[in-house]
Amino acid sequence: MAESIHILDTGVAFEEKSRKLLEHLKAQGLQADIRGEINGEARKAENRDGHNGRYEDKQKGRLNDKHKEGGLEARHKDEYRAERQEDKKEKLKEEHKREKNELYLRYDEKGLTLTDGKIQMRGDFSDMLPRLRYDNLTHELLVKAARMKDMNRGPGRHPVILDATAGMGEDSLLLAAAGFEVEMYEQNPVIAALLADCLERAGKNPALTEIICRMHLHEGDSIEALKNLKDFPDVIYLDPMFPERQKSALVKKKFQLLHQLEMPCQDEEVLLKAAVGARPFKVVVKRPLKGPNLAGMKPGYSLTGKAIRYDCFVFPENEVRNAEG
Repeated sequence: MAESIHILDTGVAFEEKSRKLLEHLKAQGLQADIRGEINGEARKAENRDGHNGRYEDKQKGRLNDKHKEGGLEARHKDEYRAERQEDKKEKLKEEHKREKNELYLRYDEKGLTLTDGKIQMRGDFSDMLPRLRYDNLTHELLVKAARMKDMNRGPGRHPVILDATAGMGEDSLLLAAAGFEVEMYEQNPVIAALLADCLERAGKNPALTEIICRMHLHEGDSIEALKNLKDFPDVIYLDPMFPERQKSALVKKKFQLLHQLEMPCQDEEVLLKAAVGARPFKVVVKRPLKGPNLAGMKPGYSLTGKAIRYDCFVFPENEVRNAEG
């Protein structure tokens, strides 16, 4: 998990936002600073300049050798080519090692972006508008898994679902569009900042405003929150990150950045017990299609798709209490 983050200076227009974000991340225990550019790019430029300088120096040496030793020039050239190849390999290794965990946040007119200098990601709920149309939404496997019989509770009243692992909020958006009031918990402060920025921008989109009003973000540990809830949710949704796959091509590139920020859940049993202890009517758990049950607990039933499944744990004894309270 990345323990440090850099915020890129993108000018006066975003100076205040960058400063506030810096202060917040530091308050959460992250090592954070503001930089003018991505270090990897600066290093590449330095390496090119340094390499060119060394090349020129060695070329001068070779010319002197030519005059001094004549027939040894060809051997010198071969040796020099070999040296250049070795230097290049070593520098690539060093650069990869230094840049592996270096992540950057950047504010601009499009919003808050996370990047490592190569891959970048920024939350954008407008991309999901086609999935939010009624005819598509009702076929979403997550919506089917989370739905309750009593979804219509009168004007201004909606069943409450607690998303204990919010991430970038895409699942929460589907649930809010389906009629739930969604309480989202995200522990990682960088991911929470990306999600907050995404929610702010989406709230200004007329096609999303009503849905976004039912989404409420809480930054913090959901396990502790579940133990101290004052109001019981109707449904609790858990999406612990899948264990890291051997083939990175199976993971969307943008989520490779999130994997650097947040490791797969290490306290599966504690998380599930906390969810059940919050006395919801239903707990829904997202799993890989052929993955093991979360914490080894067998669900009441499952809904399966092509690559994932939703395990559902139902507690009918809690339904009446939740409907009344």
